[in-house]
Amino acid sequence: MKKINFLFFALVMMFSSMAIAQTTVTGTVVDDANKPLASATVKVKGSSISVLTSENGSFKITSKESKGTLVVSFIGFDAKEYAFSGSQDLGSISLQSNTSSIEEVVVKTTTIDVAKNRKTPVAVSTIKASVIAEKLGNQEFPEILNNTPSAYATKSGGGFGDSRVNIRGFNQNNIAVLINGVPVNDMENSSVYWSNWAGLSDVTSAMQVQRGLGSSKLAISSVGGTINVVTKSADQKQGGNIGVTIGNNDYLKAQYSYNTGKMKNGLSASVLFSSTTGNGYVDGTKFEGYNYFVGLGYEINKKHDLQFIITGAPQWHNQRSAAPTIAQYIQYGVNGEPNIKYNSDWGRLNGEEYSFRTNFYHKPVMSLNWDWKISDKMKLSTVFYGSWGRGGGSNGTGAIRGNQYNNANLRLPDGTINVDFIQAWNQGQAVTNGTFAPAPRATIGGYYENSSSTSNTATNGISKISSINSHNWYGGIMNLNTKLTDKFTLDFGVDMRTYRGIHYQVLNDLLGSTFYRNGSGVSTGDINNPNEIVTWTYNTTPNGNPFFNTNYQKAINYNNDGLVRWFGAFTQLEYATEKLTAFVQGAVSQQGFKKNDYFLYLTSNPLSSTSYKNIMGGNIKGGVNYNINEQHNVFVNTGYYSKQPFFNAVYPNNKSLVNENLTNEKIFGLEAGYGFKSATFNANVNIYHTTWKDRYQRSTDAAPTNQGGYFDFAGIQEVHDGVELEFTYKPLKKLDINGMFSYGNWYYKNDITANRYDVNNAQIGTGSTLYLDGVKVGDAAQTTAALGAAYKVTNGLKIDANYRYADRLYAAISPANFTTANNKGSLQLPSFGLLDAGVSYKMELGKNKSESLNFRFNMNNVLDKVYIAESKTNIFADDNVSSTNPSLGTYASNNRLYNGVANANQVFFGFGRTWNLSVAYKF
Repeated sequence: MKKINFLFFALVMMFSSMAIAQTTVTGTVVDDANKPLASATVKVKGSSISVLTSENGSFKITSKESKGTLVVSFIGFDAKEYAFSGSQDLGSISLQSNTSSIEEVVVKTTTIDVAKNRKTPVAVSTIKASVIAEKLGNQEFPEILNNTPSAYATKSGGGFGDSRVNIRGFNQNNIAVLINGVPVNDMENSSVYWSNWAGLSDVTSAMQVQRGLGSSKLAISSVGGTINVVTKSADQKQGGNIGVTIGNNDYLKAQYSYNTGKMKNGLSASVLFSSTTGNGYVDGTKFEGYNYFVGLGYEINKKHDLQFIITGAPQWHNQRSAAPTIAQYIQYGVNGEPNIKYNSDWGRLNGEEYSFRTNFYHKPVMSLNWDWKISDKMKLSTVFYGSWGRGGGSNGTGAIRGNQYNNANLRLPDGTINVDFIQAWNQGQAVTNGTFAPAPRATIGGYYENSSSTSNTATNGISKISSINSHNWYGGIMNLNTKLTDKFTLDFGVDMRTYRGIHYQVLNDLLGSTFYRNGSGVSTGDINNPNEIVTWTYNTTPNGNPFFNTNYQKAINYNNDGLVRWFGAFTQLEYATEKLTAFVQGAVSQQGFKKNDYFLYLTSNPLSSTSYKNIMGGNIKGGVNYNINEQHNVFVNTGYYSKQPFFNAVYPNNKSLVNENLTNEKIFGLEAGYGFKSATFNANVNIYHTTWKDRYQRSTDAAPTNQGGYFDFAGIQEVHDGVELEFTYKPLKKLDINGMFSYGNWYYKNDITANRYDVNNAQIGTGSTLYLDGVKVGDAAQTTAALGAAYKVTNGLKIDANYRYADRLYAAISPANFTTANNKGSLQLPSFGLLDAGVSYKMELGKNKSESLNFRFNMNNVLDKVYIAESKTNIFADDNVSSTNPSLGTYASNNRLYNGVANANQVFFGFGRTWNLSVAYKF
């Protein structure tokens, strides 16, 4: 019996000692916004023991060793190691994000609608400030979107800030761009000019692209998507940054910024200033730009917070506005290869670069945000803003013996414009350029008189003029956010805007002539100042004063204002639980359009100032997201927009006569998505279907019997379907992989018959039919893919590379060109793939390593790939080289092809190999 008791005691002691040898460690893993991270990996270093965190981020792990190290990791975050000794609770473990996460950007105001992962049911990609600062370099701001699904950004002509972006086949006019929740699309035509925002990358905290109808509560033009930019705020943590970037073609950028942080008295401030200069990759595209940002914050108390921001980017840049033909690129190239830098819009005057196409603008934006926490369940967010855009774009006008400034007769052998020749002719000198030797210019009353006429006369010359497109814009958005219950949230708000677009032309350079004749009489000149002579000239440079007034400038050729006023109201009801989020949102808006014309009508004529034409519009949309478990979620959303037409549809022939046949555009969207999330792999898949009905298209009637008339093509319809994939993968601790793929099917659905109108908007019959059914929507690649990787070689040193592929890229089309049933559709351009690469090094400095010296080198298009980025024309290889003489054969039979494309097409090539190197000191 005693022996049995001894054995029993020995067994108990053995199992007890085994139990004592096991160590249990617990804790909770959160992100840098203190939100729990589900499915994060917690592993005992040097063993196979690991667990995943629960939905609330908690974990419990058991080790046979009493001492060791835990490795905590999650995809998109920097891994951390924690030593343990015996059983213990490590408490909250915070991981620092290293990828594109909007959650780390503190958005206090409810006027900014950002989509949240596994909650907001929309297709979304987010790019944060560190990625923009690292990879953008000397590229254009929209180009950072090229690695997101269904986005296609190009440099277009290649001038500073002249880039553009398409999303899901819709151009920028149909993509809503918001800065801190404030819409910035032009209120007359919804355009976005990125040169006006050339410094935006310097002040961005995060940029979120919501494809499709998006999550914004406003009744905005988000047909293809919404680009939501969140800028820096005044109360970011204390510190500063000094940086310099150099790059190809004498690119030089210098930047300084400093933040005070929130002080004890509740005040905070943030300032930034940068300057950028360069000669431009494309010939004749020199530029100079500046950027300033001032943010002031004041937390009055726990209920009231104010944020004041003023930012602007005055700049000027010479442009390549006209797309040369492929034949011209080859003509001015070497050994039959195209000179992709060729620019037909510039030359030299007295040895200095002289461009007829210069863009100059300053668009300061000022805003005041007030957030009032009325109670724990109610918050009122208000933003008042103003914008005063001043500037325009230049061009050449007039002619020498019927030859305009860009005519072949006025070019040098290298293809540049012979500006010295033009100036000498204007001054009455006998000139020749070897192929063109007109007789000396004749005077009118002893003077050399320029005008806008292009007739073949001996008296006219060439001038440089600018089209001014200034504006005054004021607005306000108010949103009341109420937590009805712990699951239901109600938003209600208003969106008010008033806008005056100021449009006229001014004289920049007489190029040696005596004066400029501002038309002659009622038909061609200023009816209120007939036969006016103009000598005042104005520079093509912006004024740095945010409140600069241009009322003193003398207008030529036309002078009118476009006035738009907007009143909108919106509401949204959201239901949210741990697993399910659903919302329904509705908005209505009234746009009023008014035109003041100071040129075509006597001031006594009622048409000199019209009344407002008011048009109602709005939208309704909703969506549901369901988190199946910690790894899987699904969502669906749908919506309908009734979108008001643009200003040029209300006044279709540039006269002050309202189009009485106005129809709102109708957009219907349906989208579904699936998301997967784990410690090493994240992926999102989306499918979408969008229909766009009653697109407005107008073309001028060339018939001499209907001068001032036009054709109105109403009822154009597009269909945009597609599928998108985006993923991130972390197979190793130091290796991150990301990729995307998108496939679109974007096409016109029906044929359209035009209505014909006279100059007074009276219908005078029908015109030709547009045979558009089945034609592919052009101007963007319908298939895109990208694969990238980043590897941390050592602490502080990282290398990365990315390969991007574009296919099924169709030329831009004008629907009015498809007037025959046997048209060949859209011209498909050759596919292309581009490799980009970079290396970063971060050197930590200071006693607490709170300072750093950061180096970054980027090389874009490493393989120097020559490719066509966009085409403005649809000329096929089997088209005849002459429409009047078919016997001359086709482009193919005459060997007039480049990479299978007819060389008469007007195209923009993408940039070749470029590089940039930056050094920044953060403190």
